[in-house]
Amino acid sequence: MRIGFDAKRAFQNNTGLGHYSRTLINSLCELYPQNEYFLFAPKFTDRFKASHQNTRIVTPSRFPYRFLRSAWRSSAVKTELIQEKIDLFHGLSHEIPFGIQDTGIRSVVTMHDLIFERYPKQYNAFDVWMYRRKFKNACKNADAIIAISNQTKKDLIDIYNVPAEKITVCYQSCDPRFAVVETSENKEAVRALYKLPPRYFLSVGSIIERKNLLTVCKAINLLKDTLNIPLVIIGNGGKYKQQVLKYIAENNLQNNIIFLSDSQEAKEQQAFKSSEHFPAIYQMAEALIYPSRFEGFGIPILEALNSRVPVITTNVSCMPEAGGDAAAYIEPFDHVTLASKMEGIATDKLLVESMQEKGWLHAQHFTPARTAAGVMKVYQKLIP
Repeated sequence: MRIGFDAKRAFQNNTGLGHYSRTLINSLCELYPQNEYFLFAPKFTDRFKASHQNTRIVTPSRFPYRFLRSAWRSSAVKTELIQEKIDLFHGLSHEIPFGIQDTGIRSVVTMHDLIFERYPKQYNAFDVWMYRRKFKNACKNADAIIAISNQTKKDLIDIYNVPAEKITVCYQSCDPRFAVVETSENKEAVRALYKLPPRYFLSVGSIIERKNLLTVCKAINLLKDTLNIPLVIIGNGGKYKQQVLKYIAENNLQNNIIFLSDSQEAKEQQAFKSSEHFPAIYQMAEALIYPSRFEGFGIPILEALNSRVPVITTNVSCMPEAGGDAAAYIEPFDHVTLASKMEGIATDKLLVESMQEKGWLHAQHFTPARTAAGVMKVYQKLIP
């Protein structure tokens, strides 16, 4: 097969959509080398090293699409798809080119979530309109849909009335680097580089209302005089982050909460921007605290389980799918129970060992090879 990908996120995105794209593309290239893989990227960057012999990168070269890259990705890329004789095109993040159904090229789209439909007030009105237009086009015109969780499949059926038989759940995986145990030397070098404390809890994700960081800060406030283990945060934010900062200032938590992404070291280090240092940062943490109210999957949960780090998350949305029997669960805004579970992990070695073992076993359900195999089955149904 000659398989094309919408590779924008692979080259430009450093959060969940980018990690999904890079990991899946690499896994397919390695495990199914008999195919040819074409990465259609509006912009080439060094964020993704597409080094496999069976891959080729295609960027816009025609006028005016060298300058109108978004228009190329949304529709005009069809010319290149036809020129390259693509058999199947995979939109890795919610969208496929408008009109691709008229080219004879089969298409698959991965739908990660419909969060903007559930929380439209957290987005500007134009973005909601644009997302809805692109997502509905993809759901209607793609030959097959991949949902990354049963929660997302349910939302596609309930909100967009997509026929259930059109959707296949293929759980996403995470970068295999997280499953590699870092050496003590590497971990201590990363600790020194970012000035990390001897013990810390970890929070990973955009600092937005849905991610619920304020609840973690309230738990830290309860624990500051007894446990006194700080929270390290990887992520950026805007308006909601200001609310969090206000709470921190009002409760004198400046020494208890560290915004690692704001540090000069993080801003300067390419290894931080590319997430290369993240496995070591995870593996030195007491636990990942992830009290999100809603996700498509919750990739930091899987990164932590692969890193053999305990996870505390919420009992809603897809979090129980991602965490299984390995994670500890709370109600989204229950900071008192959260504080209690954080204290338990920090003081009970046997509990930690049990959570580490269960976490590693559960993570084996989401390996890159399993994800790639599930996706390839979807392809092979369309192109026997």
